[in-house]
Amino acid sequence: MSTPAISIQGLTKTFAVPFRREKLVAVDNLSLEVEAGQVYGLLGPNGSGKSTTMKIVLGLVRPTSGATQIFGRSSREVPSREDVGFLPENPYFYKFLTGEETLLFYGKLCGLGGDSLRKRARELLKLVNLEDAAHRRLGGYSKGMLQRIGLAQALVQNPRLLVLDEPTAGVDPAGSRDIRDLILRFKSEGLTVLLCSHLLSQVQEICDRIGILHEGKLVREGRLEDLISVHSQTEIILENASPELLARIADEVKRSGANLLEQRQPQTTLERYFLEVTKGESSQH
Repeated sequence: MSTPAISIQGLTKTFAVPFRREKLVAVDNLSLEVEAGQVYGLLGPNGSGKSTTMKIVLGLVRPTSGATQIFGRSSREVPSREDVGFLPENPYFYKFLTGEETLLFYGKLCGLGGDSLRKRARELLKLVNLEDAAHRRLGGYSKGMLQRIGLAQALVQNPRLLVLDEPTAGVDPAGSRDIRDLILRFKSEGLTVLLCSHLLSQVQEICDRIGILHEGKLVREGRLEDLISVHSQTEIILENASPELLARIADEVKRSGANLLEQRQPQTTLERYFLEVTKGESSQH
């Protein structure tokens, strides 16, 4: 069995509340795995523990208890981050640098250099469609362009795992589509992606599995198509079926001349499923 890209076991994180003798439980006994090559969506309302979980996986925050691993290495070990590219929700860039200079800067931070780094920077600028803006200062970039240069810097060291926190936040529909297409391309190339997003329609398009957090707990987890299937119903799609056949469908399908193209469970939308799950969890507290 292959080593998971991310493994989280019994993760708990509490924070002390200033001036009060109590603690806030941000993440509560969370366990999940992200298999290599998957696009995994980590979802939840604001304050559900998504960002805290991401920061612990990245080694930026120490857990109160439990453990996290990246490709079998503890997140507390610096070498585990060599395989990770990260795009935070609100990335900060030096606005006086150009797009190319930005990638060269981050590449050097990752220990790269020379002709190989310059070649890598050019490849990434082409990948994120910023070749024409390579020598323009980031201060003149739009929000969508900044997100794309952010994706490029996250890829500069050829990571095996890409962690994206709201990668399309504040981006217009065209820019959001471009970023979605890039994530699908990363998936086709075998890159593992951990995605945190409030754009549920986009998550539904690109994720293989999702986990839904609510008040620090994992309330639902599994393959996307399984979670959003309506299990009490069955859909039958016919080709060239006459009105008479439709009236007798229960008895006639097998011996009719129609072609049974597909039989499956109808699906709800991820947005509707998410709202039902989180509303149900709120009513239990």
